[in-house]
Amino acid sequence: MTLIKFLRLSLLSLNMVWCSCTDQNLELTSKNDTLKLEFYKNGRFKSITDNTNSKNYLDTTDPSYLMSIRMDSVFHYPHAMDIQEDIISLHYGSSMVAKIKFESKDDYFTFELKDIHGAGPLDVITWGPYPTTIGETIGETIGVVRNHDFALGIQALNLKTLGGFPYNDNDCMPEFDVFSQDDITNINSNDKPHVLYRIEAAKPTPNGSSLQTYCRNRYKDRIIENLGHEKFLAPKYDDGGVIGSKIAFFGTASDQALETIGSIEKAEGLPHPTKDGKWMKTLPEASASYIIMDFDQDHIDDAIEVTKKAGLKHLYHYGKTFESWGHFQLFEDHFPDGYDGLKACVEKAKEHGISLGVHTLSNFISTNDPYVTPVPDKRLAEVGQSVILSDLDAHQTEIPIASPEFFNQFKNNNLRTVRINDELIRYGEVSERQPWMLLDCQRGAFNTKRSAHRKGTTIAKLLDHAYKVFLSNTDLTQEISKNIANLYNTTGLRQISFDGLEGNKSTGLGNYGEAMMPYVWYAHLNDDLKNGLIIDASRTTHFFWHIYTRMNWGEPWYAGFRESQTEYRMKNQPYFRRNFMPGMLGWFQMTPKISLEDIEWMLARSAAFDAGFAFVTSKETLSAHGQSENILELVQQWESARLSGAFPKALKQEMEDLKTEYHLEMISENSWHLLPTNIASFSHTKKEKQPGEPLHSSFNFDNPFKKQPLQFTIKLSESTSCRNIIMELDNYKKMVLPIPLSPNQIVRYEGGDKLILFDQHWNKINTVALEVSGLEISKGKHTLTIDCEFLGNDTSEMNIELKTLGKPKVLSKVH
Repeated sequence: MTLIKFLRLSLLSLNMVWCSCTDQNLELTSKNDTLKLEFYKNGRFKSITDNTNSKNYLDTTDPSYLMSIRMDSVFHYPHAMDIQEDIISLHYGSSMVAKIKFESKDDYFTFELKDIHGAGPLDVITWGPYPTTIGETIGETIGVVRNHDFALGIQALNLKTLGGFPYNDNDCMPEFDVFSQDDITNINSNDKPHVLYRIEAAKPTPNGSSLQTYCRNRYKDRIIENLGHEKFLAPKYDDGGVIGSKIAFFGTASDQALETIGSIEKAEGLPHPTKDGKWMKTLPEASASYIIMDFDQDHIDDAIEVTKKAGLKHLYHYGKTFESWGHFQLFEDHFPDGYDGLKACVEKAKEHGISLGVHTLSNFISTNDPYVTPVPDKRLAEVGQSVILSDLDAHQTEIPIASPEFFNQFKNNNLRTVRINDELIRYGEVSERQPWMLLDCQRGAFNTKRSAHRKGTTIAKLLDHAYKVFLSNTDLTQEISKNIANLYNTTGLRQISFDGLEGNKSTGLGNYGEAMMPYVWYAHLNDDLKNGLIIDASRTTHFFWHIYTRMNWGEPWYAGFRESQTEYRMKNQPYFRRNFMPGMLGWFQMTPKISLEDIEWMLARSAAFDAGFAFVTSKETLSAHGQSENILELVQQWESARLSGAFPKALKQEMEDLKTEYHLEMISENSWHLLPTNIASFSHTKKEKQPGEPLHSSFNFDNPFKKQPLQFTIKLSESTSCRNIIMELDNYKKMVLPIPLSPNQIVRYEGGDKLILFDQHWNKINTVALEVSGLEISKGKHTLTIDCEFLGNDTSEMNIELKTLGKPKVLSKVH
């Protein structure tokens, strides 16, 4: 060994960076000696090794490289590699050489592209795919794959380095179905049902998984498919191109993977939201539930009181918050004092230990916003442009254009709006042949000024969304982000939901644009505001993972309390686990008809998956529901038990079964009884039978618990009345209900000698004495017969729900 080489290696050893070179391979080893990367001298990966267990996790089926280059849609791979101090040189064909700076940290490496010379303009560089033999758990968004012993991960270290692979020129990651069915089997069997959101920084492969990120050179305009348009002009964007693209690659024990990501965030200057110095991703409060309820600056006390009764610490404004999206001026009827009025609400809630939040739709811009009217901002996102072919006066309703290609796309053309100078114009259709014309035009749309325009003037097709809003280009996206940051800095709001982040694809940057908006917002927040801030999002991307607290979403309105989005809610939970995300169940809307059993079904799922929820209610609903106080008390007890860690792991796994039901009772401030509940539901309808044929209905059911009094609830449909209700258990224990029932009324029996009659909103009407003895149900199989005299039409229906309770389990606070 030469003296110079010896001195260089000695210096690297002193810095705890180990790089060895032999005739056969090149080697990088992390400072703590847990991860080793080995390359052949032609640049191909030889191994990705867990040094602690001497196990190579590289899938060698196909060649793989540290970095690849794409030019003119053709990939180029290195044919030689050398390492000099902290610079890796990759040599490609035609004398192209890439210089990559690397650093070795305790359990990860960083790689940053510093220079490429000898090459023409590049389309893309890719870090990976790095194929691995790990297929047990694949975190597609976070970019971590792991088995029981070891985890490998990749992290993009700046916004322009995207998790994923350039499958699409629009930088929107494909859904899972672009891959083979064989790939699906490689997701952890414990994470069923198998669902991937989008293939990003990690994906399943036939032999395990792969890790990948990439960076695009945006030096020129490109025509791409985007937001429902087959042709969309993605404008060039100067972010330094591929130079400066940077990643971290790590390997560590599986149970240290999340901690390692946190270390990378802090060391590499990524967003790292905390509360009182502790990382939000690891705190129970990251999955805290919250109340969604309308309030205004003069009437917030009711909402605060409801939040306190539910034992929650976060209150989210519901209703019309803003006059418009874009500038985010507050709705004057609710907040006549503007930001000062909302700030007063924040301060009042803070006195009760409650933080306030509001909902945004990201870069959606209302048609009444100053960005649109009376003078449209030139930064409103465009699909593309053409020119007008003749002079226009201020009243012409047919506009000749040079090309129709951006204007005749109607799949996602909701506002049909173009901009010429400072005038917005809406059009009905485009002529079917030349001369190309915009037809049936409405001049001066959205209160802009009708104007004359000269031949050859640019006409731009504006991009919009089905919510009847416009969207923003990259510059305006950043400005809107700062507008939202100003709202939060001024008022002290401490919870936000970035709904509609997909709208930021309007930038032409795909997932880059989606992550850019919250990143700019977060960077412009006051430091003191960031402590304990809750950041929701309806969508996720690889880089955005570092910013947001958790994923959450709304739209629970289309079905019953138990049915609305149930499959989607449950599929999300294994996705969260794979990707180190706090659990959330989404929004649940309280209606005046919700039963206590329905509420506890939802709360049991929350406990099972350790997932928070948003509870949507209103003063009107709470006033109408006769059991509102009981509902809020249940929310308080279940949430307190969940956040205190009272539910053991084995019990939570049992509770994940959607068919299971439970009831929680408070023993003391820090302990509870959890009673498994068995509920059997039946329906008795009006029948037409032969004379003398019985009209009753019989049902079989099983009581899995010990002998106990029979409990039941009877509900009538809105068109049903009845009387002379007779119930018979096991063909000999009879109960006669001595009252007629009207439409929508409810009867509940919980043992003893009394029935309780409720209206449809669970308001107690009266208590009815009942002559009954020995109506108990033993463990095992039983038969229930029910009959009545229906007084309504042929669609009369009675719903019967039987309930038994199991042996209580004692739960105690853990933390």
